[in-house]
Amino acid sequence: MNITHNFTIESLIETHDLPFLVINKQLQIVAVNTAWENHFGLSRDEQLGQPCCPDDIQCRHRRFFETMEGYTCSFTEATAKFNISNIGYKAQFRISGYPIHDADDNVFLGESISITQQLENNYPFAQMVGISPAFLKLQTKLEQAAKSNVPVLLTGETGTGKEVAAAFIHANSESITGDFIVVDCTLLTENLCESELFGHEKGAFTNAVTSKKGLFELANQGTLFLDEVGELPLSQQPKLLRALESGQFRRVGGTKALSSKVRVICATHRNLGDMVKAGTFREDLFYRLSVLPIEIPPLRDRKQDIPLLAEFMLRQDGHSHILTQNAVAKLSGHRWPGNIRELKNCMQLAIALATHSQIDKQEIHILRRRSRNVNVENLYSSNTIQNSPGESILLPQSNPSPPKKRDKTDEKDLIISLLEKHQGNRKLIAAEMQISERTLYRKLDLFKLS
Repeated sequence: MNITHNFTIESLIETHDLPFLVINKQLQIVAVNTAWENHFGLSRDEQLGQPCCPDDIQCRHRRFFETMEGYTCSFTEATAKFNISNIGYKAQFRISGYPIHDADDNVFLGESISITQQLENNYPFAQMVGISPAFLKLQTKLEQAAKSNVPVLLTGETGTGKEVAAAFIHANSESITGDFIVVDCTLLTENLCESELFGHEKGAFTNAVTSKKGLFELANQGTLFLDEVGELPLSQQPKLLRALESGQFRRVGGTKALSSKVRVICATHRNLGDMVKAGTFREDLFYRLSVLPIEIPPLRDRKQDIPLLAEFMLRQDGHSHILTQNAVAKLSGHRWPGNIRELKNCMQLAIALATHSQIDKQEIHILRRRSRNVNVENLYSSNTIQNSPGESILLPQSNPSPPKKRDKTDEKDLIISLLEKHQGNRKLIAAEMQISERTLYRKLDLFKLS
């Protein structure tokens, strides 16, 4: 008995409860289901025939038709590449794409979308972007960490986005109702540490003219993120350990025991195990902090994510620049030893120097790494060569001297000189110092230069 099936793509996608759309090889939207219309408040008549990613050179749909490989990945509203402005809130999506065939065996891309989380406006920096296997594996680990309340230790090279990962855990955990408090341990001197963490009472020391809550109190019912915890003074580590184990502490100069329920996340680019062996980090504190260790992969292991990350950075702060294919090739050819922070500085510099909305490879400048005193007008010196597209390497110098660790006085003088040089432009100052803008603002506050 012959049975004839006369199903259409339109009728089949209506069986999906999730929003679903279909894209053809010409990268046009050819079908959406009712769930899509209802969920996003968009009419299918407005969508049909439209390009999947308007004005977007790096397109996941184009990559699909080139490789015919399905995908499952996460996107934020800014990187999902479809008009969802009507939903009224910031969100993160889990998107799955796979091939579907019509009756004539023509291949289409079917894409289903589900909202995995609603992003709070208070934590826009918790948005994570990527489609690479390394990123998806990391995201799964972070989601698992968010479901528990155990201390998390984020490890990895500098600039890999450990603070964003910590914020992601906070935004997806029960601690979301509380604050996300960031502590830069590199700024905690031996005299300042206890007061900053636990607070002080009026008159506890010179200049303590009022009582002050510590960061443990401020993070009550929330998350305390100890960035670069390996820099914490050894003499102060027992006090932190006691607070973590008992949940109680005293302000400097106080006698009353205070308590705070805090989710603790730590990050470091150092090997704390080696520091324990060297006697510069307490073993008991190490085991207390590293119940759930998660390593953040370097950007060179996430090559697929570089175009998406660059585009995401270009669209922050209301910018609408786009990258040419040559610019993307140059970005993808660089190893990014400074990781995401270096890429962000590169994109900020490209925006600052761009004369039109399209950014080509000549607007992509890779800053030299040997010296922090890099002139924006002369980003490449005569002793550099191109090793690979977009990668600049310094030729050997005679009698090279190891970089000196800058003390706080020198650092303050440097920032003062850069404030004058760049007329207060925080983006250019952070790019020249090869630090994030967030870290720069902390240093400005520390040195009372803000």
